[in-house]
Amino acid sequence: MNDGQIILGIRCGNETAINHAINRYSKLMWHIAATVLQNAATVEDIEECVADVFVYLWQNSDKYDEQRGSLKTWLSTAAKSRAINRYHQLSKKNAISFDDEIMIGDIALIDEIVTAETKQELIAAINALTEPDREIIVRRYYYQQKLKDIGFVLDMPVKQIENRLYRSKLKLREMITCQNGGGAV
Repeated sequence: MNDGQIILGIRCGNETAINHAINRYSKLMWHIAATVLQNAATVEDIEECVADVFVYLWQNSDKYDEQRGSLKTWLSTAAKSRAINRYHQLSKKNAISFDDEIMIGDIALIDEIVTAETKQELIAAINALTEPDREIIVRRYYYQQKLKDIGFVLDMPVKQIENRLYRSKLKLREMITCQNGGGAV
């Protein structure tokens, strides 16, 4: 079946036609979705995104106009659009929670250097930061994520992540210094 026959078959409700489209284009749709969703989604999320493309084709085959481009191009655009939407949904859903108790437990590794009171001050200062600065600090220093990965999740350039880290560290230093009566940190 060629693309014209596939579209005609889908418009007539022929399941064989949609199966031909799936067999012909599923690898390409998978590649497009996986490229957009890498490091942000599970295999199941990617599979669901690809399935959504073919459901969209089945339900909206009348929107395809062969004069404007090939079926391959139309499906590729639909796959990229759905993958970007899924990425945004996942990045909102995967916002990092900052649990004081967990943070205090992990900071226990440096007990010899930092007192419990200083740890509490640091946590309070981090919590006082605005978003996305707080999330960047937590991802970088608590979860030890690379700048590139943080930028990908937050949809920000690496240089902007670097600048926000620098300014946030200055703010934290200032907050803790002020809490300690102006002494050195």
